[in-house]
Amino acid sequence: MHSASLQLDYVSSDELAMRSESWWSNVLGVVGFEKPPRLDPARVPVTASMTPSLGSSDNLCEVWRVAGGHEGPLATASLQQGRVHYRYCDELLFGSITIDEVGVQSHGSAALHRATMTAYQEIFAVLRATQHRHLIRVWNYLPEINREADGNERYRHFNSARQAAFRDSGRSTVGTVPAASALGSPPGSPLSIYFLASRQPPKMIENPRQTSAYHYPPKFGVHSPIFSRACVLSESIGTNLFVSGTASIVGHETIHHGDVTAQTRETLANIDALLDEANRIVGTRYSLDALKFKVYVRQPTDLGAIESALAVSLNASTSIVYVQADVCREDLLVEIEATGESSGAIGRA
Repeated sequence: MHSASLQLDYVSSDELAMRSESWWSNVLGVVGFEKPPRLDPARVPVTASMTPSLGSSDNLCEVWRVAGGHEGPLATASLQQGRVHYRYCDELLFGSITIDEVGVQSHGSAALHRATMTAYQEIFAVLRATQHRHLIRVWNYLPEINREADGNERYRHFNSARQAAFRDSGRSTVGTVPAASALGSPPGSPLSIYFLASRQPPKMIENPRQTSAYHYPPKFGVHSPIFSRACVLSESIGTNLFVSGTASIVGHETIHHGDVTAQTRETLANIDALLDEANRIVGTRYSLDALKFKVYVRQPTDLGAIESALAVSLNASTSIVYVQADVCREDLLVEIEATGESSGAIGRA
């Protein structure tokens, strides 16, 4: 079995066009922001979050790639099963699926429920077929996440469908669930999901400052969100810490209503607490400055305040990309996710 190092890079479309064939042979997948980059999907899986980038993040693509200490490609060809496009190596798999609610022959909240169920059923079918059974990290983007439909918020309809899909597949809905994010994309966008999976189970990390999302009280929906606050691929080198979408929530309640600067600071405090917990459990030294961040901004006019708040705690060289997206609770103004490398444990102690 090859030892593969997972790498996350943010690369401009222009840079992608200049990459060598040997570099492309180990790319697992490429993600655009507002729209998929113009790449051949027969070469690598290509998708998009459908959420526009902000500031200097414009024209960047998220690239997931593996590297190893030998000649030749580590990854398979770009494959498709059902609507899932995927590529994998021995240990790791990247996949993506988009489903337009208009095309699922249902209406209202039933369309979102059916699209979500179908997406996850097809994802689980790929994981069974490739034996990469363990979901590590999932990114979910659904249009109009906060809009009410049939008496309930669309995010809550999504959570009900996601939980049903996990249950139907025989998967746990607490504890050993993947790190994840769920953000709102513009009206008319498809449901877009991309994910990483592995042959070996990751170690799940919960935040001592927060109620685990799968234990949220019923006031946040009949069915809880299915995600861990973070996870670590302990046998992997390279990128192996995955911090879920994190916001200004302590316990299970939103705090600092209407104050985007305070929400940003509280979100970083939550990520710091997760790092402490990961370091305690895994024994690796992660630090805030060594992470790569993706920051979701509800109101583009808040970008400057968020950048200023982050600059207080992070080095100027820290990798940060900014995206405009609605957050899963209407009272949350910012959400931050992150990845970390086991070999990058330098910076703030």
